[in-house]
Amino acid sequence: MNRLTRRACLQRLTLAVSSSVLAPAMAETTGLAAVEMEAIAGIATETMAQGGIPGLSIAFAHSGNLVHSAGFGFADKAAGEKVTPAHRFRIASVSKPITSTAIWSLIEEGKLKLEDKVFGAGGVLPAYQVSSAQTGVADITIQHLLTHTCGGWGNKGRDPMFMHPEMSHEELIAWTLRELPLQNAPGKVYAYSNFGYCVLGRVLETVTGATYAEFVQQRILSKCGITAMSLAGNGLAERQSGEVVYYGQRDEDPYRPTMNVRRMDSHGGWLATPGDLVRFLTHVDGFATTPDLLGADALKGMTTGSSANPGYACGWSVNGQPNWWHNGSLPGTSTIVVRTASGMCWAAFANSRFKEAEAPGKNTGAMLDRMMWRMARAVPAWRA
Repeated sequence: MNRLTRRACLQRLTLAVSSSVLAPAMAETTGLAAVEMEAIAGIATETMAQGGIPGLSIAFAHSGNLVHSAGFGFADKAAGEKVTPAHRFRIASVSKPITSTAIWSLIEEGKLKLEDKVFGAGGVLPAYQVSSAQTGVADITIQHLLTHTCGGWGNKGRDPMFMHPEMSHEELIAWTLRELPLQNAPGKVYAYSNFGYCVLGRVLETVTGATYAEFVQQRILSKCGITAMSLAGNGLAERQSGEVVYYGQRDEDPYRPTMNVRRMDSHGGWLATPGDLVRFLTHVDGFATTPDLLGADALKGMTTGSSANPGYACGWSVNGQPNWWHNGSLPGTSTIVVRTASGMCWAAFANSRFKEAEAPGKNTGAMLDRMMWRMARAVPAWRA
């Protein structure tokens, strides 16, 4: 099928669906033809319908410049409030690349080393004493936390970050070290760990003397021109200005009291727009179009996979292209950010997870990823 025919099909799909759902509530665009914007809208609507997504926001950058952003569907269904590019979403684990970049900024300054031990005497966090019974804990390094190879505390099964919501960071870390032994020696096995990135947030606080949010806003976000990001709250009563409402699939509750989103700060707690994350991406993409936050050596180190999992580096999924990306998922939240080898950066946030039952074998991350690649390839000049 040639490109013209494909676009025509997408245009017909666009016209066949109610314009109140399909048409972007607001869009910011540079140099796109009407047929290209219609194609993007058609892909958005098709994906939202397939996944049962109430609201979606997207942003694309090309050669370091924001070239398209748009919102689709509803930020608040009950109020009839439509999504715009200015609406903020919980970004879930898309927070991890931000935390990794902050850690690497300290490594680049010589204030941290990858091989620094984290816990016990001589560690970066000496307040957490380690006994001989806590096998392997004293051997955990900054690199192990960055690459999810600390030896335990993974998100499959007993994820500490979804336990004891009443505890502070410090209380939860002490409890986890005491009650949840490692399953493997550090450095040997990859196990995706939200808890590991929670600990990295406390490393940042200890080394800098600032709160995690203060340091990231000063060192990372402000240098990207990002001013409106903040840490999310928990219940619906803590919904912030410009924040969407989240909708659960099946029986999940995005506002359940056992989920402490604010405590997720350094592994999944930020609120942002896709445009914010695209601006961040253009400052860590390694291209000359925009000054990067890190030097070439630090960027290479941050985006090189580990021996335990060559497909995951330090807060980034990676491949041989090389493309860098990360997904995020919480009840009521689906997110993705991507930096491509071809010079593009993009982000997409939804205020629900996808109905996986409607698309067997196609999880939330895969559906968002496929949607964004289709959109990017609908604009030939982007050469995605």
